Amino acid sequence: MSDKKQDALRYVGVKENLAYGFANAGQVFGYNLFAGGYLSLFFTKVFGIPASAVGTMILILGMWDAINDPLMGSLIDKTRTRYGKLRPYLLIVPIPLAITTVMVFAGPELLANTKNLTVKIVYMYVSYIIWELFYTLGDVPFWGMSAAISPLPSDRTRAISTARFISSLLGGLSLTFIPVMMDLTNNGVWGLTLSQDFLILSIIAAGMILGLFSLAGRKTKERVVQSIKEPSLLDGIKVLFKNKPLLMIILGNVIGTLTGLAGVYQTYYYSEVLNLSSAVLWISLPGTIFGFLTYLLIPKLQKKLDNKQIIMLNITVRFVVGLITFLAGLKFYKTSIVAISILLMIQNFVFSFFNTINMVIPMEMIGDTIDYMEWKTGERNEGIAFSVATFIAKLTSSVSTSLGTMLLGVIGLSFTTMPDGSTVAHKAENTDLYIWALFTLVPWVLGLLSMIPYFFYDLTGEKLEKIRTEMKERRNELSIKVSGGEELEQHMS
Repeated sequence: MSDKKQDALRYVGVKENLAYGFANAGQVFGYNLFAGGYLSLFFTKVFGIPASAVGTMILILGMWDAINDPLMGSLIDKTRTRYGKLRPYLLIVPIPLAITTVMVFAGPELLANTKNLTVKIVYMYVSYIIWELFYTLGDVPFWGMSAAISPLPSDRTRAISTARFISSLLGGLSLTFIPVMMDLTNNGVWGLTLSQDFLILSIIAAGMILGLFSLAGRKTKERVVQSIKEPSLLDGIKVLFKNKPLLMIILGNVIGTLTGLAGVYQTYYYSEVLNLSSAVLWISLPGTIFGFLTYLLIPKLQKKLDNKQIIMLNITVRFVVGLITFLAGLKFYKTSIVAISILLMIQNFVFSFFNTINMVIPMEMIGDTIDYMEWKTGERNEGIAFSVATFIAKLTSSVSTSLGTMLLGVIGLSFTTMPDGSTVAHKAENTDLYIWALFTLVPWVLGLLSMIPYFFYDLTGEKLEKIRTEMKERRNELSIKVSGGEELEQHMS
C-alpha cells in the first residue's frame, strides 16, 4: 500500500470517535471531584479531617502510585483475549468504579454521628485506596486505546481531541455544579449541607460512569496488531527503562507536578478570599469558549512546530502570563471583584489554548514512544506507557493537593466545624496574599524547571518520520502472519 493511500485512510469512523469522546466525559465528570482543591476542601472542610492527615494520606498514595500504576500497566500488556488486551478492562471496570466513587463522598453522611477522628481517617484511606485502584484499571486501558485504535497518527489525534473536547463540555459540568451548589448551601438558599452537595454529585458521577464510560469497552476497537508473544510482568517494567523518550516525558511531568498548586489554590482563592466560589464560572467562561475552538487549531500549530517545541512554548507562556497576572492584581485581588474578574478572564483566555495543548499533545507524544519501542524491540506496551500517563496525572494531583493542603497551616488558614454543621475559617494576617501568590505565580515559576528533560527528547523530525514509515511496513507483515494472509486494511476494517 502506498504512503498516500494509507495516509488517506481513516480507520476510526465518526460514531466510534464520538463513543470514545463520551466515554471520556463519563470518566472525567467523576474524576473532577477528586482533582485539585475540591478533594482537599472536601476532606478538610466537609469531612472535618485535619489538613496534615489529609495531606499525608494523599502524599502516601501518590508515592504508592509510582509502584502500583506500572504494575497495572504491565498486567494489561500481558493480557491476551479474543476481545483484545484493553477492552476487557473497559467492559468490567465501570461498575466497581461507580460504586467506589459514591463510597468516597458518602463518608460524612455515613459517619455523621461519629466523633472519633481515627474512624474518619481510616474510612478516608480505605475508600480512597479502593477508588484509586479501579480508576487506574479503567484509565490506563482507556488511554492505551488511543494508541491501539489505529496505526495512523491522524486517527489518534482525532480520537484524543474528540475525547478531550467532549469531556471538556460534558465531563466539565461537575466543575460547574460544585461551586454553584457550595454557594447555594453557604448562603442558605436551599436546605442541603456541603456533605450532601458532594454526595449528590458523586451519585450523578456514578451514573455517568455506568452510562458513558462503559462505551469505551462496548463501542471501540483495537486495530493495531499485538505481538503473539505474551510479555511477562517483569518484561513490562524493564521496557519502561529502555524507552528513553518516554522517560524524558515522565521526568518533565514529574518536575512539573507542582504546577498543580494553581488548581488547588484557585479553589481556596474563590472560596476563602473572594467568598464566592461560583465566581470561577463567569471568570473562566471566555477561556472555556475559546478553549473549545483551539482543538481546531492544533493541527495548524503542528505544521509550524513539532510537539516538543509546542510543550516548551506552553511552559514559557504560562510563566510570563502568571507573573503579569500576579503583579497586576496585587492592589485589588481581594478588594475589587470586577477588576479581578477582568484580569483573571484575560489570564484564563490565554491559558485556555495551552490547556487544550496539555490535553492532546502529551498523549500523542506517549503514543509516539509506543511506536518507537515497537520499532526498536518489536513489542508494543500501551499498558505500561499509558500507566505512566495515569501515574503522572495522579502524581500531579497527589503532590500538589498534598503539599497545598499541608501549606494551609503554614499560610495561616484553618477551619472549625460548629455544632450546627457549619464551618468557620480562620486566617492569619497575610493568608490572602499567600493564596494569591500560590494561585497565580508560584506554580509557573516552579514549572520552568520542567523544560529541562525535553531538551533531551529526540522523537522529532526525520527520526520520527523514519519510524512511522518503517512501522507501516512491519505492521502489514505482522497482520498477515497473525491473520493468515489478510491484508492490513482488511484486518483493520
